[in-house]
Amino acid sequence: MRLWHVFYEDWQIECCGTVFSVGEEVSWPLLLQDSDRVLGGGWHDQLTKVAGPVEDVGGVRVLREATGLTVALGGDPDSDEDRRPRPGDWTRSVGLLSVERHGGRWPEARGRVRAVQVLTQAWAESAPGSRSYEPVAGERWLRGVERCPKRFTETDDGRGGRQRESGVIATLEVPATDSPSPTPSPAP
Repeated sequence: MRLWHVFYEDWQIECCGTVFSVGEEVSWPLLLQDSDRVLGGGWHDQLTKVAGPVEDVGGVRVLREATGLTVALGGDPDSDEDRRPRPGDWTRSVGLLSVERHGGRWPEARGRVRAVQVLTQAWAESAPGSRSYEPVAGERWLRGVERCPKRFTETDDGRGGRQRESGVIATLEVPATDSPSPTPSPAP
């Protein structure tokens, strides 16, 4: 059995997600995303390495990981150059596991939640006075909780920036998967 760090974004939970608690069994469609494209990058302790054959499941590229985990592979199939591995290929990838409830359908990972941490992300104006904000790479904090919230907060940081609860990192124990287990740890 292995523990997997899974990012569950605030809007996904608020839109159509179901809140969950430590110890609860869940079933989630997991997507492996390019970690540099999620909240400005800077992820370290939460990265997942997967390797295995690629399949097409209803137009979604799915990797059946050698340890037993099944994940959809991120990427934009509508871009000019589809860089996703082709069905039948064997691939290795590193990224951020996330829950994806919108778009295509693929097999879900079933497991027990072992830890829940609310992720607070720093946001700064993209240009002075623009009132448009973007995530600050690597500037995030984790706070352990027993239950995932249904609503998330945002506050002014007092320096012209924002601090937003941008989702949770759940540690998911998935039966029939094996390899070394990470421990829940704070983001850098």
